[in-house]
Amino acid sequence: MLLNPLVKRSSLLPSVFNNLVVPWNELLEAPSGDLWNVDVPSVNIEETKDGYHISLAAPGLKKDDFKIDVDRNILTISSEKEENKEEKDFQYTRREYNYSSFSRSFTLPEGVLYDKIDAKYEDGILQLKLPVNVEFKKNLTRHIEVN
Repeated sequence: MLLNPLVKRSSLLPSVFNNLVVPWNELLEAPSGDLWNVDVPSVNIEETKDGYHISLAAPGLKKDDFKIDVDRNILTISSEKEENKEEKDFQYTRREYNYSSFSRSFTLPEGVLYDKIDAKYEDGILQLKLPVNVEFKKNLTRHIEVN
């Protein structure tokens, strides 16, 4: 006998059991709500005649908040920021802690000149210029004659 999963059971015991389990299921299921809200900066990647240009939207940070590393052909851009705010009033003290971090990694194509990568942070946008060896780039495309 096949059961239709869209039909709710009318038994009292399963509904009571479901009411006990539902908050845990919602917590552990697909990421949603504030607990699982992960902010990862948006990225635009543009190929130019001289290489690549990466723009990463990260408003509210300072240039010192970024860590940019290249390991072999993996470029990783990350940031960790911790803020502590304390307000003292006559009757109470209020403290707020805010910790935010992100990490984005990109596989770099062959020919990128790692030692010439340039990064600049301005108006909430981190911009990276990744120059490519022009001779290497020329050798990537060619026309092959059919014999």
